[in-house]
Amino acid sequence: MTADDLRGRNAWRTAVFIAILTMLVVGFLVSNAIGSMKVPLRDILRIIAKGGEESPFGMVIWNVRLPRTLVAVFVGMNLAVSGAILQGVMGNPLADPGIIGISSGAGLFGMIILTLYPQLQSIVPPFAFLGAMIAALLIYALAWKGGIQPMRMILSGVAVSAFFSAGISALLVFYSDRVHGALMFMSGGLSARSWPQLGQILPYSIVGITLAVLLSGRLNILHMGDDVARSLGLNVERNRILLTAVAAILAASAVSVAGLLGFVGLIVPHTVRLLTGNDHRYLIPTSALLGSALLTLSDTFARTVFSPIEVPVGVVMAILGVPFFLYLLRRGL
Repeated sequence: MTADDLRGRNAWRTAVFIAILTMLVVGFLVSNAIGSMKVPLRDILRIIAKGGEESPFGMVIWNVRLPRTLVAVFVGMNLAVSGAILQGVMGNPLADPGIIGISSGAGLFGMIILTLYPQLQSIVPPFAFLGAMIAALLIYALAWKGGIQPMRMILSGVAVSAFFSAGISALLVFYSDRVHGALMFMSGGLSARSWPQLGQILPYSIVGITLAVLLSGRLNILHMGDDVARSLGLNVERNRILLTAVAAILAASAVSVAGLLGFVGLIVPHTVRLLTGNDHRYLIPTSALLGSALLTLSDTFARTVFSPIEVPVGVVMAILGVPFFLYLLRRGL
């Protein structure tokens, strides 16, 4: 590749990044502006700059829409980056924290707390991370046969996902009196999410995204194949486990506040890969922005289009994600 080609590619990647950032800013403002009460843009900016105010607009923006939008930003970011990491680790564009079972593991452990000990909601994120890591270790144990093959990991993940989903179903049977909250958790949604949920997800997002960016170079090496990675001095299995743990942190924190929200980690990284290529130094930050923008806009659509009925955003993501998943299968990926 010539220097001119490299400059052209970097200019294109920068343009894509700026376009997606603009999409996120627009989605953020639209999410705060529309609903049962329309709020002008100048009022939104004033209220945010002042840190809230005692007015009807101020109460709606500061107490309801702003925290919910910020939760959507970080949930979308975490799921998208988790999917990008898993696709890089497994070498398969079908990898997604929901499809391969990591979200189901986090969901089961989160459901145990929410169902049996609802007063301990503050420990849901670390407990969900424990479930995600147990799911990941099970996937590795089932897929290991003289090494790890990406397709074996995908198939093992599907089996693990079914196992943990059965555990969630069992909880619903034994604690049917609490089924409403459980169903909302299973469908994935952001209704009534506010500042406490933002406080839950924020530290895990900061740690997980930072680690993902720092380890993006190792993902590039893994993408070259195990033999090449080993020849370059990379401990393949150790780094797979490390990167899977980062993906688990991100997925578990998202599941703990939004429930079993699927397909973000499938759609977003693959779309960004088509636009910018396989270099994870660009793929991960761009996926983070697109995941935030997609979930913010989808949640706005879900809560406004059928108002006063609010559709869980997980339903919207499934409508988008299932055709995309079938398209990837059709292409033979």
